Amino acid sequence: MATSAAATVEEYLAELPAPRRAELSRVREVIRRNLPRGYVEEMGYGMIGYTLPLDRYPDTYNGQPLCYAGLAAQKNHLAVYLMGAYADPRLEKAIADGFRKAGKKLDMGKSCIRFKAADDLPLDVIGKAVAALPPDAFVKRYEKARTAARAKKKTTARKAR
Repeated sequence: MATSAAATVEEYLAELPAPRRAELSRVREVIRRNLPRGYVEEMGYGMIGYTLPLDRYPDTYNGQPLCYAGLAAQKNHLAVYLMGAYADPRLEKAIADGFRKAGKKLDMGKSCIRFKAADDLPLDVIGKAVAALPPDAFVKRYEKARTAARAKKKTTARKAR
């Protein structure tokens, strides 16, 4: 399943075959236990998302709640998405170091950590990464990145003239 039309997290999990549901549920438990106050768990983009609701932070680039983390069953793997790692090179390094110290292989894109089973992950490292950015700190990083992207776009537009 690459994306889902499930309206609730429970529906999403119920769609999964039992072994995949069990693995995803183990990681979900770690995320929920370590998620800073202010984020909410909801469905978004066809996966489980941990977001900052629009009533808390409405100024997003796409009008959707600001996504902090995600959890999904993709076609060939499971994935945990940690936008905090994408926004903070130090957090990305801490994750890589944590995998190395645990003797686990890190299969990571920009914010996506791919895995087949929860045992492929050092769950304590995932928990620390989730706990690392309370909403206010995440918003500051988001706004800084957005400001930098706007400046880059303006510079590129000027050069194109």
